[in-house]
Amino acid sequence: MPKIIFNRTKIIATVGPASNSKAVLKELILSGTDIFRLNFSHGEHEGHQQVIDTVRELNKELGTFVSLLQDLQGPKIRVDEVDNNTVLIDGQKLIVSINKTQGDSEKISTSYKYLARDVEPGNAILIDDGKIELKVDSIDGDEVTTEVIHGGPLMSRKGINLPHTKVSAPSLTEKDEHDLAFGLKNNFDWVALSFVRSAKDIINLKEKIAASGREVKVIAKIEKPEALEHINGIIEVSDAIMVARGDLGVETEMEEVPMVQKRLIYACNRSAKPVIVATQMMESMIENARPTRAETSDVANSVMDGADTVMLSAETAMGKFPVLAVQSMVRTIQSVETSQRKIYFKYTKLNPKSPLFLNDSLIQTAVHLSQDVNAKAIVGMTTSGFTAWRLSAHRPKANIFIFTGNRKLLTTLSLIWGVRGFYYDADESTDSTISDIGEILKKAGHIKQGDVFITMASMPIHERQRTNMLKINLAE
Repeated sequence: MPKIIFNRTKIIATVGPASNSKAVLKELILSGTDIFRLNFSHGEHEGHQQVIDTVRELNKELGTFVSLLQDLQGPKIRVDEVDNNTVLIDGQKLIVSINKTQGDSEKISTSYKYLARDVEPGNAILIDDGKIELKVDSIDGDEVTTEVIHGGPLMSRKGINLPHTKVSAPSLTEKDEHDLAFGLKNNFDWVALSFVRSAKDIINLKEKIAASGREVKVIAKIEKPEALEHINGIIEVSDAIMVARGDLGVETEMEEVPMVQKRLIYACNRSAKPVIVATQMMESMIENARPTRAETSDVANSVMDGADTVMLSAETAMGKFPVLAVQSMVRTIQSVETSQRKIYFKYTKLNPKSPLFLNDSLIQTAVHLSQDVNAKAIVGMTTSGFTAWRLSAHRPKANIFIFTGNRKLLTTLSLIWGVRGFYYDADESTDSTISDIGEILKKAGHIKQGDVFITMASMPIHERQRTNMLKINLAE
């Protein structure tokens, strides 16, 4: 079994042409990747299937539990085909039509069929991540006449953002429905929904998953101003949140993104919901073997703010140095985790009226105890994952090990801060089980003789209910 890289903050690596071979995927796992993201804005199902099969094959070979995340495209709005060498000049007029046409510097078309219905005079239309800015002058039938505020070269298939427009298209498009069916068939651990606007978008997706009989955790990607207006409801119904800074930085004012990121992380930490920070974390490593100092600081600050997970996108999907990007991120994470005390031991005032108050109290007590006795590990036995989520939210410095007979849970937990899983399915007495766990952890090198470790479980063990038992142990 390979040596495990023990970051508490987890790493997502996006798979693409630079990383979709078995050799590179293996190196990414061994370097510290916890989750592979498959971006369904690109690629065909056949290619995604090969990656899925390869990752699961590697998990078996290496004894790892690397997770798979399906990222749905959502209602991505794009420019249709345009002539080569098309350039827009500041101050000129440009017509944007919903009827497909070969675009030029006077008229282009868009894939979004509701554009003329959704926009109003004065609204901004941003193209290519905001490099081109248009302002709506007037709407006539299917055509929108705009003024070019900031021009430049325009190429085919570039993305369009409508930052001040309430987009009427559903968050789950026809393409997403098709891709979701593929994802459910392949039993992904996580699915990310793009351009979430309200809790209803997440509820709708969860209902479709439930109807399929599958269990997949749902990530809400926060990238629109509407989502920020409804953020409390979105956090409540989601299983995790992604701060998707790419489109968020175009849909909102760019200078607001750092504070939005901090607010979202804080809100997720308070709600015991995992939070992912994504986009351009080490963008320069697409071309260069080392990140910039600013990028390293960005990763470090995300960890210090309380992110559960940080994500690499094009760096591992298309970059020249995918493995080095992960290794660099690992070193930055480990530097913060070994030197910054403030990232640990986050306690909250629990709600006595909550039906889970007693369980929550026990879990928080375990983290307090681990701090007092300098425990090396907190061990939870769980089938649902509740104990793992709650332990992680309190950020103990002790390593969190989850023993479970639920194989699907083992890969799902790979996204959660500080948590590592072991498959364990014995229904023995409490004392026998704890003894077994101690030996397993010692054999794996996670504890040694004389180390303190804390165990949590449900009693009686064979009933597998909510955690109701805590025990402090000394490794023999």
